[in-house]
Order: sequence, then C-alpha cells, then structure tokens
Amino acid sequence: MLAAGIGIPVLAALNAALGRFIGSPAVAAAVLFVVAFICAAAVALVTHPQAVTKLASAPKHLFLAGTLVAFYVLSITWIAPTMGVGNAVFFVLLGQLISAAAIDHFGLFGAQQATLSSTRAAGIALMALGVFVTQKA
Repeated sequence: MLAAGIGIPVLAALNAALGRFIGSPAVAAAVLFVVAFICAAAVALVTHPQAVTKLASAPKHLFLAGTLVAFYVLSITWIAPTMGVGNAVFFVLLGQLISAAAIDHFGLFGAQQATLSSTRAAGIALMALGVFVTQKA
C-alpha cells in the first residue's frame, strides 16, 4: 500500500503534465483509463478469468466506484497544474482520512466496522495536521 500511496502523486504529476502537453486534461484522463484498463484486464485474465462471468449478477451500485475514480483522475488532472501536485494531494489525503473513518465507523459497503473512538479521531486529526504541516514547510 505504501507503493500505491507513492504512486498517487506521481500519477497526478504525470497525467497533469500530459494534459498540459496535449491541451486537454479530459483527453489525458481518458488515455490514463485506456492504459489502466489494458493493465487491469491483463492481470484479471491471468489471475481470475472466471470472475468475469459473475459481473452480470453483481449489485449495480458497486459499479459506482468507476465513477469515483474517474472523478478523482479528472479532478487531479485539472487542478494539479494550477494548484500544484502537493496541494492537490493534500486535499485528497484529507478527504481520504475523513471518508475512510466514516466508512469504518458505520461499516459502509460491507467494510469491517471499527468505531471512531476519541483515540482514533485524535490519530486521524494528527495525521491531517501532519499533512497540513508538510504543505506549509
């Protein structure tokens, strides 16, 4: 997961640069999704090809995750060139901390429930403060 976290700002910087270069953040995002689809499809076909047959019976609301990743990629591709990758990722991290705490607290989407205790809330606040301080440094 650390490597995935390292990849997020790199993704943001590369895609923002592509969007600037070609003059269209939306086209840069579409290209990113085509490349990502090819990579994910190759891994899926090698590791679990039979899973494709279950897609038709999957609850339809689960497919909204694709909309959320599109929103993230489009947002970061548009915002990073003007706001800076660090500032854009700061807000992404803050949003992730807040939404992850809510998902865990209420056990949303089938996640394991983990009550938001005062200790956990303080830890999240400390993480948010740390992200904020790194942006001010």
